[in-house]
Amino acid sequence: MTLNFANIDWDKLMTATYETFYMTLISLTGTFIIGVLLGLLLYLTAKDGLWENKVINFITATIVNVFRAIPFIILILLLFPFTYFLIGTIRGPNAALPALIIGAAPFYGRLVEIALKEIDKGVIEAAQSMGASTRSIIFKVLLPESMPALISGITVTAIALIGYTAMAGAIGAGGLGSYAYYAGFQRRAFDIVFICSVIIVFIVFIFQFIGDFTSKKLDKR
Repeated sequence: MTLNFANIDWDKLMTATYETFYMTLISLTGTFIIGVLLGLLLYLTAKDGLWENKVINFITATIVNVFRAIPFIILILLLFPFTYFLIGTIRGPNAALPALIIGAAPFYGRLVEIALKEIDKGVIEAAQSMGASTRSIIFKVLLPESMPALISGITVTAIALIGYTAMAGAIGAGGLGSYAYYAGFQRRAFDIVFICSVIIVFIVFIFQFIGDFTSKKLDKR
């Protein structure tokens, strides 16, 4: 096996890199929004929560646990009918987005719940004693106080999503995973597999650096 990079089509590599960034950024945005909503719902409806409700909490927790338990590659296959209904195709970067978001949002939702539980209850009680509404507590206390942990959590989730995009690529979603598998592995062109792996690692480092930097900037402690 030699790595002389003779097999690499640089235009296709650039396209695959763009598709990986596209899938990661779009799915990360959806994951952040849905994950925060799930985390807030889990936290607020828990015992002694502002919206304590055992039924809603149980249903939400069950949904989160079920989707967290399903391996991502199987989840993609299970969601093929839903993806086709929503997107009109099961191939390409856009077709990977529903599975990426549904696969990552429950995971991030649990991280959000954990971050919210770490907030000093005295801060919440002080806001309540001053007559703050639940909405004010959410947007002026819970989310600002937990933001460094939320950013750390979304950074971890982003790295997981990059791995998910590679797996999705193996079944036709595009991106570096697809290029590495179809053009590289199946044709025994291991220089393609190698360069795709290097780029994916580089992308992971970029997201990790941005996440760590932002989290430290927001941490007032």
